[in-house]
Amino acid sequence: MALMDQIRDRSARVGVIGLGYVGLPLAVTAARRGFPVTGFDVDPTKIDRIAARDSYIDAVTAQAMDEACEAGLRATTDFSALAECRVILICVPTPLDRQREPDLSYVENTARTIAAHIRPDTLVVLESTTWPGTTEEVLGPILAQSGLALGQDIFIGFSPEREDPGNTAFNTASIPKVVAGSGDLAGDLAEAFYAGVVDTVVRVPTTQTAEAVKITENIFRAVNIALVNELKLVFDAMDIDVWEVIDGAATKPFGYMPFYPGPGLGGHCIPIDPFYLTWKAREFEVPTRFIELAGEINTRMPHHVIDRLREVIDRDSGRGLRGAEILLVGVAYKKNVSDMRESPAMKLMQLLDQAGARVSYIDPHVPELPPMREYGLFTGRSATDPAGLEPGRFAAVLIATDHDAVDYAALLALGCPVVDTRNAIARRGLPGARVVKV
Repeated sequence: MALMDQIRDRSARVGVIGLGYVGLPLAVTAARRGFPVTGFDVDPTKIDRIAARDSYIDAVTAQAMDEACEAGLRATTDFSALAECRVILICVPTPLDRQREPDLSYVENTARTIAAHIRPDTLVVLESTTWPGTTEEVLGPILAQSGLALGQDIFIGFSPEREDPGNTAFNTASIPKVVAGSGDLAGDLAEAFYAGVVDTVVRVPTTQTAEAVKITENIFRAVNIALVNELKLVFDAMDIDVWEVIDGAATKPFGYMPFYPGPGLGGHCIPIDPFYLTWKAREFEVPTRFIELAGEINTRMPHHVIDRLREVIDRDSGRGLRGAEILLVGVAYKKNVSDMRESPAMKLMQLLDQAGARVSYIDPHVPELPPMREYGLFTGRSATDPAGLEPGRFAAVLIATDHDAVDYAALLALGCPVVDTRNAIARRGLPGARVVKV
């Protein structure tokens, strides 16, 4: 068929909708592999930066962006240009609403936009993480409103994104890509397309299977992180260092995989994706107690950190949090990246603010706090200059994210207690007389 021929000779124009942490690396990779690519986003700032060959995502280097633009990558806010695209990839957010219910509005609105412009003989692939069944139950019916026939004129598939910000060992091209189509022909088209973009393609039988793969990967991490968070509370009560326990257990070459505790979960995937499955499971009257318990434990961790911080300050100076100045170290959700999505550091900042504390922060990757749905009060707050930190200013230092570019010895020199949620001080072999692991 014509579409398969265009995919194989890489003449099919690829449209990538949503140019964020998933969409931009994917668009750049596809362009560098020889496909003509058009990126679509509602944010004109992203469009302007791509036109200027200026990457705003850590995973996309300046060289990669330049090579992609040389290869013809272009970006626009004009979604009518979707009519030119024979392959359309959807990389939009799938958040939870305030009731922790799946919010598919971005996917649904994107599908309606595609339906208004799509032409026959087009492959549409959803990459956004969601509950099993979304591709066929939500995406397909909306695209059918175009008047084109699914499986004949429009072919739909699902291929979950597996981006890992800050991971230097794997990138978009080298991470194995799970793909599936709604029907054999759609699967063949999806498999052929991604084989031209990434090194390894793993085809699974149905879109529901592919959707479940991504949910399972993130539930695995969420549950295991919850387990070590709970073990941390237990071992703390026994005066046992959980970090030393994990390091010891990790020496076993089989039957164990190390996970580490922290101040809460961050990133778009792990704090959110498990709840997509718990929501869908209700339809089948199947309980998900294990997943829900893990969610409760992980959600409670920021509160535990603040409780311990309060205890440390009370013991050190006999005062509470009200009026105390706290230095929060690291606000990105993980080390060595600027990604703020669902960062537990922002929950810590909110809890400290509600307790009457004054919060300053340092983060070499986040000079200014971006707009966030849950934390609009802090939008635009600037990082404190680490060179200007003075001993005696802070009641305590709270390490939320262990960036490598932070001067931890300088933090110890401030002369106040250091509450370390990441074991950052001990892992660097620094003296820890006033360090409290939480």
